[in-house]
This record gives sequence, C-alpha cells and structure tokens, in this order.
Amino acid sequence: MPPVRIYIESGDTRSFASAADWPGWARSGKTEAAAITALLDYAPRYAAVVAGRSTGFRTPTAVEVVERVRGGSGTDFGAPNYRYKPDATPITGSALKRHVAALGACWAAFTATATSAVGHELRRGPRGGGRDLAKIITHVLEAEVAYVTGLGGKPVLEGADALADLERVHEVFLTTLQGRRDGSIPAVGPRGGARWQPRFALRYTAWHALDHAWEIEDRLLPA
Repeated sequence: MPPVRIYIESGDTRSFASAADWPGWARSGKTEAAAITALLDYAPRYAAVVAGRSTGFRTPTAVEVVERVRGGSGTDFGAPNYRYKPDATPITGSALKRHVAALGACWAAFTATATSAVGHELRRGPRGGGRDLAKIITHVLEAEVAYVTGLGGKPVLEGADALADLERVHEVFLTTLQGRRDGSIPAVGPRGGARWQPRFALRYTAWHALDHAWEIEDRLLPA
C-alpha cells in the first residue's frame, strides 16, 4: 500500500494524526512523531474493524502528511476536532462510499463491543477514574445526537434502550448526510450558523465511536 495520507493537529501537549481517507483511524501522542507511530501501530486493529466492508483498506508502512493545523484546548483534552482544507469540498462517488462504509464499521464495532461487555467490569484508571460501561454508552449516544444536530438533522430518542436509540441516531445521520449532499438540508442553519461539513462529520463521528469501542476493549476485565 502507498503511504497513507494523514492530517496532523498539534496542540501544546498533544498531537493527533488522522487518516485523510479512512474515517475512524486517528491516534494521538505527546508529539507529532508519537502520534504518527501510534497511528501506524493501530493500523492492524483498524483493518480488523473495516474488514468485510469493501473499503479496500490495506495496512500501510509509511505516511504522507498532507496538511498540518494548530490545535487548541480540545486537542490537548483529547479530541481531533479541527477542520482541514478538503473538508470544505463535496464528497461523492467512491470516496463517499468508502467513508460511509468505514463509519458504519466504526459504529458496528462500538455496538458489538458495548453489547459484549454488558455484565462485565471495566478496569478503572488512576484514583478510580474512568466512566463505567453504562456511562460510556450514554456519553456516545449524547455525543452522536450533537453530531447529527451539527450536520443538520433532528434525531428523536425513545429513551428505553441507549443502544437502540444509538441505532436510530445512525439512521438519522445517514439521512441527514444525504440531505446535505442533495441540498435539501442547507449548509447554514435557520439562525445563520454554519453546519458541520459532511467530510468532517464523517471523520469525527467515526473516530469518536471507534475510540470508545477500543477503550472498552482495553479496559475490559476477565470474567
């Protein structure tokens, strides 16, 4: 596989390396070099997530930095939330198909991991820190509602089952994405605020779901 194209976002204490063409594949480190190393280290793990989704992913051994941005407090806190120049361009054709397939794989990974972890204990961090499973699921649900809203959608939750509500949010996300592409949902909200760009929404939503799926996997204690 040729070098993978990546974006670099650097704050004061943390940098993120994010694959430009593979939503969900983004890792951080204390420096740019450390973030790139982490990204490549996670390539086999990402490959396992998107396997069978017809994305054509192949594990790379090198990267090509196509854009660098200066991050801020969000970067240092642990979220790669800055926009890049290509985010302002429409996404169509094979690129759209690949991005949506990768997002679906990340969603599926979170749902499967969270479901399999029900009834199990998660390892706590220093001084007992870290959300329990129920709080992780609720956090991801609340975050994805915000992401769909940012894109221009209006998810409706039933409230009885967080994972079932998460599936409903995913459906609204995809419908909203189609609306943004065909122009039925404008890029500017009713109060004049700019809505999330589809490329950014795909990349950020996939990263967040997969990051928490991997968190659950890494913190899951043996039965």
